[in-house]
Formats: sequence, structure tokens, C-alpha cells
Amino acid sequence: MSKIFTVLAIGMMLIACKEQSKNKELSLDQSISKIEVLDFHSTHRCMTCKAIEANTKYTLDTYFSKELEAKEITFQVIDVDKKENEKIAEKFEASGTALIINVIKNGKEKQIDLTEFAFMEGNDQDVFSKELKAKIDTELKTL
Repeated sequence: MSKIFTVLAIGMMLIACKEQSKNKELSLDQSISKIEVLDFHSTHRCMTCKAIEANTKYTLDTYFSKELEAKEITFQVIDVDKKENEKIAEKFEASGTALIINVIKNGKEKQIDLTEFAFMEGNDQDVFSKELKAKIDTELKTL
């Protein structure tokens, strides 16, 4: 008899968890349209990782200052080793250095992983900045 109650209790918990996740999806604000630039890193960073952050910040400040001020574009630097960043790192599957553009249009998200590009061009500010600007410009047109 206790086995039946255990199975029922586990079943109820699974159903409750599934319902909570459905509610979270439904509660996403449909009026939100913006671009999130997310720079993930580990606590211990190499020169290229630091250059990726610096060049991303330079690009955003130089070419997108109005969009940053209007919060149409946001920039976050996230240490994946910190406990408080565990959920966002998990959401974007970032376990170390990663550069992600999260395009939110009418409440729906589309992630663009620029990590490979960032490592290839991270130490060349001119090339990095021009290419990142082009990628963001393209996505801004879709909002």
C-alpha cells in the first residue's frame, strides 16, 4: 500500500512541476523586443577571454550607445563559476567562455552563439568590432 502512495506522490510532483514550467512560458511578456548580449566566462580568464569582453563593450559603447540607453540592447558579463549565475549559465549552456546574442522578439527568444567567432577574432579589435556590429545591426532590423 505504501508503494502505491509513493508512486502517486511522485506522479503528482511531476505533474505539478510540468504545470509550473508551462506557466512560466505563458507568462513571458509578449511586448518585449530587445537584444541581450551575454558574455559568459569562468573566474580564471585568459587574455583572449578578457579581450572578448573589452571588444564587445567597445563595440556596444561605440556603435549602439543609444540602444543601450533605451535598453533595446543590454550587455551582461556573467561569471559561470558563481552560484548566483548557475541558472542563466544553464539556460544558455555556457560552462566557460561564451558570447551569445539573445534576440527577444515579441517575447520569443532566439540565441545566436558567437563563441567561435569571438575566439577567432577576439584579439583583433577592428575585425571583431566590425563583425559584431554587423551581426547586431542585422538582428536589430528584425525587431
